Amino acid sequence: MFTGIIEALGSIADIEVVGGDCRMRFTAPGLLAGTQIGDSIAVNGVCLTATRFVDDGFVADLSAETLKLTTAGGWQSGAAVNLERALTPSKPLGGHMVVGHVDGTGTLLERFGDARSTRMRFELPQGLARYVARKGSICIDGVSLTVNDVEGARFGVNIIPHTLTHTTLGRLQPGQVVNLEVDLLARYLERLLDSRNDVV
Repeated sequence: MFTGIIEALGSIADIEVVGGDCRMRFTAPGLLAGTQIGDSIAVNGVCLTATRFVDDGFVADLSAETLKLTTAGGWQSGAAVNLERALTPSKPLGGHMVVGHVDGTGTLLERFGDARSTRMRFELPQGLARYVARKGSICIDGVSLTVNDVEGARFGVNIIPHTLTHTTLGRLQPGQVVNLEVDLLARYLERLLDSRNDVV
């Protein structure tokens, strides 16, 4: 589990294609103290397992499924990434409950200034739109955000200056694709309601 509160900006140091999927090495400055082999680290919202530590970074394997369903399939060496270690009992839950299992990808449609903040509007797949509600939570590239408005398969968020400078969202431009994880409670609520309807 994660909170969607980014702990560090890292980068993709190396990508190695291995047997149809790949292995990536990430820089993670100041993030790895107390982290062990086998621990989960969210990279742009994708839950990965640290398999090895190298200098100030870690190595993780990415399956063909992950490469297909997330933006990871298009990651390039040198690109910046948002990093968060898994939630521990002593860690404040400052964002919302995030599992690091990306539901799909969305596209940034526009960004514009709003006082000191930046407003962003995204479009997501129609199948995910029902999980997004005004003032609900959504995770974009691993960043926990509050939904400001929803219109069909489009939604808007407000990015404060701290988030702009401490995550990759500040570099995001219209047309770019992002990883999306919808609110966990919305997914389970739908499943519970479906199960209730199945009862004879």
